[in-house]
Amino acid sequence: MKTQIENPAQYEQRPFPFRDRAIPDIRYDPVFKAVFTKETAKSRGALSDLISALIGRTVTVEAITANEPPTDDSRQRYLRFDVACKTEKSELVNVEMSFNPKTSEQVRLEYHTARLFVGQDIHGKDKDYIDLKETYQIAILAKKTFFPDENFVHNFLYYDPGNRVSLGGKTRIITVELVKTKPIVDKPVEEMTTAEQWAVFFQYLTDKEKRGKIIEIINREEGIAMAVETLGTFTQSELEYIRESGRIKAELDWQCDMTEARREARREGRNEGRNEASLDIAQKMKAMGDSIEKIHTITGLPIETIEQI
Repeated sequence: MKTQIENPAQYEQRPFPFRDRAIPDIRYDPVFKAVFTKETAKSRGALSDLISALIGRTVTVEAITANEPPTDDSRQRYLRFDVACKTEKSELVNVEMSFNPKTSEQVRLEYHTARLFVGQDIHGKDKDYIDLKETYQIAILAKKTFFPDENFVHNFLYYDPGNRVSLGGKTRIITVELVKTKPIVDKPVEEMTTAEQWAVFFQYLTDKEKRGKIIEIINREEGIAMAVETLGTFTQSELEYIRESGRIKAELDWQCDMTEARREARREGRNEGRNEASLDIAQKMKAMGDSIEKIHTITGLPIETIEQI
């Protein structure tokens, strides 16, 4: 799937917007969502290009749909940072960037794909199951790998492995594992698929050693160029909002990790399990700048142990 600029040289005249300032990490889910949900032609074009590259055919995003219901507790708004949208053919697509996915990620993807599909309305005498539109759940995984092979993109459909027959249904789960792009980044850009270009862009945008490669990709791929232009237009207030969103989400993730670790320790019923869980919690708290005293109070670990982490 290619939507490249016909004359790459024409884009080289545009200045790279981050030569003199730090680049927000687009793998960071608040940044990812902010880039692809702006009500601008460039943001919408970038999202259309990304989805087209991953599902293997050209689509145009016509609408971004609300997927984070309002809540009285502002912190709850930041639990997930996904982009739910609808194509010009009314196909439903949910795209999300996951920096530190949980061990239950694959099951979670199945669950949300099912919800996306059955959320369609086919009630009425003039509607039938055939009227259901295709749905796509796209998960871009920034730090971890889930599958033992070297392929960075996987497409999942209903499949009978015993008889090697596909059901050919209307739901698909697509995963992109960015850490598997290491062998791809050194390929000539003209030999990369659009999906490879997007993956390398996500993974290496903030890597100064790969800046030349990223600029070359921007010069060749229009959708990525639009994403960079959108990223470059963020105002100071938007950047502050993104930082605050990330801070709240990190705090919530940390709280959930602590709860999960404690539950695991209780299930194990062994001191070894409790100690490992406490050490994991302590490491995360220390990384977040919490005091030794606070870590000691919450985990129960000796102060000497905490100091050596």
